[in-house]
Amino acid sequence: MTPASDGRLRPVEHYENFPVASWLCPPRLRRPVAAIYWFARTADDIADEGDAPAAQRLADLESYRSDLQACLGGRSDSGRWPAVFPALRSAVDAFALPAQPLTRLLDAFEQDVHKTAAGAGYADRNELLAYCSRSADPVGRLLLHLYGVDDAAALAQSDAICSALQLVNFWQDLGVDVPRGRYYLPAEDCRRFGIDPDAPQTWAAHPRAPELVQALCAWTRDLMLAGAPLVHRVPGRAGWELRLVVQGGLRVLRRIERLHFRTFQQRPRLGPSDGPAMLWRAARM
Repeated sequence: MTPASDGRLRPVEHYENFPVASWLCPPRLRRPVAAIYWFARTADDIADEGDAPAAQRLADLESYRSDLQACLGGRSDSGRWPAVFPALRSAVDAFALPAQPLTRLLDAFEQDVHKTAAGAGYADRNELLAYCSRSADPVGRLLLHLYGVDDAAALAQSDAICSALQLVNFWQDLGVDVPRGRYYLPAEDCRRFGIDPDAPQTWAAHPRAPELVQALCAWTRDLMLAGAPLVHRVPGRAGWELRLVVQGGLRVLRRIERLHFRTFQQRPRLGPSDGPAMLWRAARM
């Protein structure tokens, strides 16, 4: 579903491997979690969906940022996104959501527009993780705020999980992203496997592309496992939700492995048959 101009929710062609505000989420947190999700989802759509030129996308994101500032400041917004900001304002008022993670998400979406317009990629893993610190990690930090968990160790583990989930999405979506001018393969890693980082049109057919994807998946798995102990810090049903999110990410990596890391040609998907294995592994964490 996605917010429409009239404020109602409408279907959109977004495939999500990871649940949002599911039945495992504590009932009192479902509305703020959904508000955070729709804020991020809508901004991501502004940056990525449709045929608008880069200048229009950036102008729309600037308007969106202005409405966010109005929301955070207790002022009236433009009314342009009625499915987003009233709910977000309620969450801000009820839970004192911090401003920085929300604004950092918008920084990331603006970066997406600039990178895509320039046909630019990422130099190395550190630069890619710096992007994830704006595009993914803020969501985890906002959720931890809702759960009342805010120590440095927990925040670092949340960042590891969120960055890993973002990277999983990158590696599963190579066949979709590269033709659209979204380049997330780090140039340094490409060169390690003899792949020209400046010739994305050659990546899919390169004989060592699966080796590159395999190396990046191994790095991503290690990052996910580094953050996994956080599941024991998040209380109650939310902790079980997080266990399934972690196991969902790891399951996608296993699906990529079963495809022999050929995600330029085929996109992995989770289905009902993956549920029992994820539940079993979640229980063993």
